[in-house]
Amino acid sequence: MNDVAEIENKSPMTTQHVYRNLTPAQLIEHALARQEGELASNQALTVNTGKRTGRSPKDRFIVRDDITENAVDWGAVNQPLAPEAFDKLWEEAAAFMKKHDLFVADLQVGADPQYAIPVTVYNQLAWQNLFVSNLFIHPEPNQSFKQPRWEILSMPGFTPDPARHQVNGDAAIILNFSKRRILVAGTYYAGEIKKAMFTVLNFMLPEHEILPMHCSANQGEEGDVALFFGLSGTGKTTLSADPNRFLIGDDEHGWGEDTVFNFEGGCYAKCIDLSKEREPIIWDAIRFGSVLENVVIDPKTKVPDYSDVTLSANGRAAYPREFIEKRVMANRAGEPKSVVFLTCDLYGVLPPVSRLNLQQAAYHFLSGYTALVGSTEVGNEGNAIKSTFSTCFGAPFFPRRAAEYAELLMKRVKAFGSEVYLVNTGWTGGSYGFGSRFSIPTTRAVITAILSGELRDAEFVKLPGFEVDMPTQLSGVDTQLLDPRTTWASQEAYKAAANTLIAKFTENFKRFAVSEAVNAAGPVMIA
Repeated sequence: MNDVAEIENKSPMTTQHVYRNLTPAQLIEHALARQEGELASNQALTVNTGKRTGRSPKDRFIVRDDITENAVDWGAVNQPLAPEAFDKLWEEAAAFMKKHDLFVADLQVGADPQYAIPVTVYNQLAWQNLFVSNLFIHPEPNQSFKQPRWEILSMPGFTPDPARHQVNGDAAIILNFSKRRILVAGTYYAGEIKKAMFTVLNFMLPEHEILPMHCSANQGEEGDVALFFGLSGTGKTTLSADPNRFLIGDDEHGWGEDTVFNFEGGCYAKCIDLSKEREPIIWDAIRFGSVLENVVIDPKTKVPDYSDVTLSANGRAAYPREFIEKRVMANRAGEPKSVVFLTCDLYGVLPPVSRLNLQQAAYHFLSGYTALVGSTEVGNEGNAIKSTFSTCFGAPFFPRRAAEYAELLMKRVKAFGSEVYLVNTGWTGGSYGFGSRFSIPTTRAVITAILSGELRDAEFVKLPGFEVDMPTQLSGVDTQLLDPRTTWASQEAYKAAANTLIAKFTENFKRFAVSEAVNAAGPVMIA
């Protein structure tokens, strides 16, 4: 990046200071001195990201060029931007950068030696440099890479102008695959930085027959690996932080032949209603060196109040994997024995767990049915939860056509013989507002049965309409809960709610061009 090289060569038109690869303690010292945040009682650095406390999907773009023209699934999620518009924005943001102190970190994303991408991040804010230092991977000294370097320029104080820059508002997150550059401007929400870089891997890895995944992953004592797919708030991070298993990662992974590898070097956990009793691993990881984003703290005692959503229902903690004692040191492991799709069913018509065959796995992977719970998107953070379909359980981060990812999923599941399960962490006995939500102990008992192999050998029956296999008995789970029909007072009411959801599945799936076998694996209306 010529602009940064010029800065570091002390050009007369440069920033006051450039700080490169500082330690967490040094970055915290700078952040406090610059009044970017304050320390909570647990010594985590607390910051407020202002009006944007989540991602801004309407402000996210991919440069449309020879690399992306025919490969990206263009539309409302993947919005195109002309190369000339990107160049103008980048040039102006770089000029803005020269007037401010700069915090630089040389990191990597992807723990696989073959596909790891070196990345240099340039931050206007010390706390955001600490964030990326926590979330990305720190390379070994003198490490060589087989992939070319990317650059991220994060200037939250630089405000784009829609009239001049061909963007939609006063923020912009833009990926340029030809120049291997990412610009994050006008937003203080650090999650944009991490998600933009992981979108790069989601675009690149399918070319190498590797499935990129929005999932958490852990490993048992015997080396068995489990994956947990799901949107924010469905339990992905919580369930992967298992005291009886070793954490690989909590959010982004790649699955190739003989390997599952983490994209990142840290965790970005939701904090709403966090407690030491229910989530001790996450609780203990929030300490000096961690970043608390949009979490209210008491003005006198500085104690975090995780139940206070005044700032956002999307309060977050960013901490390095090293803060998790029980982790897979290599940050990668073998292929998964168990694949779990976490859904939060607001209709209360899905069982707490069901087994999916290969085609059903592809169907539900493409559907990505769940609920927005404490949404990570701007404009939805404080809204009542609502049902949604998010392709591949992470639609905003997958630039290619959805069928490409589904085909890779089926290929990997079939080749390794993985078992795929749909786990409902949502409602039963009635829809949202009338029924009750499955308890965390019930969900943990379901996950335990999956990981122990008990569910693999269970007796199953079909659930009419959804046509999935439900176990008839499971250790630690009330038998009545296993079949959602038995939890409803009225079978007619259950059938009406189920048919409403089935109709939504059918309508949503019309947009996918898939094989007849996958299309036929979806639910059918109950007579």
